[in-house]
Amino acid sequence: MAEPLKNQFGARTVERIAASLPVDAPGFAAECLEDFDALELMDRGRRVADVMARHLDPDPASAVRQVAAAIGAERPVGMDGFFYNPHSFFIATYGLPAFEESMSAMYRLTKAFTAEFCIRAFISEYPETMVQLRTWAADPDEHVRRLVSEGSRPRLPWAAQLPQFRANPEPVIALLQLLKDDESEYVLRSVGNNLNDISKDHPERVLEVAAEWYPGRERLVRRGLRTLIKAGDPEALAILGYGRSEVVATSAVPSSLAIGDSLRLAIELSGHDRVLVDVVVDFVKAGGGTRRKVFKGGEVEVDGRAVIRRSISFAQHSTRKHHPGPHRISVLINGREQQLGVVRVVQG
Repeated sequence: MAEPLKNQFGARTVERIAASLPVDAPGFAAECLEDFDALELMDRGRRVADVMARHLDPDPASAVRQVAAAIGAERPVGMDGFFYNPHSFFIATYGLPAFEESMSAMYRLTKAFTAEFCIRAFISEYPETMVQLRTWAADPDEHVRRLVSEGSRPRLPWAAQLPQFRANPEPVIALLQLLKDDESEYVLRSVGNNLNDISKDHPERVLEVAAEWYPGRERLVRRGLRTLIKAGDPEALAILGYGRSEVVATSAVPSSLAIGDSLRLAIELSGHDRVLVDVVVDFVKAGGGTRRKVFKGGEVEVDGRAVIRRSISFAQHSTRKHHPGPHRISVLINGREQQLGVVRVVQG
């Protein structure tokens, strides 16, 4: 079993943070580590940030400068970047009264880790943050440019949502327009994720943007439309060149399957067309209802006949629990649904 992620942020990390700050290092570390084992990763970051606030200069501007000075110039590799998670929490919580100092600190932080979480408090509190983001959209550093799109996402995972942008996405779309031709794939993926966030509240507006940006930016547009594509939205599919298709799918679906096994499908496609094929499973819920999940199949050029294969696990996962009952199996062919069969799932 893999080691819990929180264990990568333990006593040694706290001691390194203490040594980087103008504090009584032993006292700082001892206060942080009280009952530390019981805390999860993000709560450990918040704990250290709260201790920072008690040990650093009581003036917010001075304290933020002290935190910024402790951020190194080198970008850590992988999960080592979470060394700076407390710095992010500190800026968001205690740096809010010090706008200029916090902007400078976040500019430094995003190069070493990310400031996508802490900048959201400033977006909500200070309208001038959007002006700063427009300036950063032209920064030579790709991590700074990514902050512009990632920090403004209305539905950023692990972060508080930005309800003002869920209600009116136009200020965010204006930022994305500045980044849609960025030279960095790292930035473009973030732009696509942001557009996909917006599509969940304003699908019509995102379709307008996608039609304006396409052709020429296929990977970006496809990423931004992925939720609508999985839902079989005909306009989203049409933008990417997938019209209504007469391609037909058939597949042998087993009559029963035990929880813990995998459903293995060989889907035969007949016809002549370029099609986008996804697999749909209506999972039975504990109360007897169903919950639909779409699994990516792939893009296929069908010239008479083609076969795609897909395996879907029915093992119990923390994110998906399986229950006995009839599960309908279907495919989406350019958004058009076709049922393949029903498999009865039983206890293993």
